[in-house]
Amino acid sequence: MKNSLDLVRLQHELSVQGILLSFSGPFSHSIIEELGNAVKNYLENAQATRTVLMDVFAVYIEQAQNVRNYITRWDQHPDQARLANSGIVVIAREDGCYVVSSGNLLEQTSAPPLTAHLERLRALDKAGLKALYREQLRQPLMPAGGAGLGLIEMARKATAPLEYAFSAVDDRYVFFSLRVLI
Repeated sequence: MKNSLDLVRLQHELSVQGILLSFSGPFSHSIIEELGNAVKNYLENAQATRTVLMDVFAVYIEQAQNVRNYITRWDQHPDQARLANSGIVVIAREDGCYVVSSGNLLEQTSAPPLTAHLERLRALDKAGLKALYREQLRQPLMPAGGAGLGLIEMARKATAPLEYAFSAVDDRYVFFSLRVLI
């Protein structure tokens, strides 16, 4: 078959990478909910501790909602189909830990302020993240409708500093990747 998808090779690669769940495409509330249920079921069957289960689930939900919410902002954008299909969330097992990763397209102009925020979070210890979280709770809601707590909360649940990358796509877009180790 011409251009056939080699599912055996793909499944093997996912297994080698420790990938437990991966979703790429347009995110809807119902997809996020169904995948969240699958994540909880998997972690319960793997006998993960309650804390690990709740942390992995919370980080998955936050990342999936971030991808969905960011893509939703582009509803009237000329590249809407490209942007709507740019999201991905992956949960993997690595060296006895869980890794929740996500990615989506961003305009290049969004990268510098996001980098500054992520670097600020990476520089804080647990006490500093807790203080920043409390400070942010006292702030007015952000224009996008959130309280700006998502990245802070992920950093608080992580067992290592958040990892991120921006990969150039073209002269307008970058692909933003975020990795949270739990």
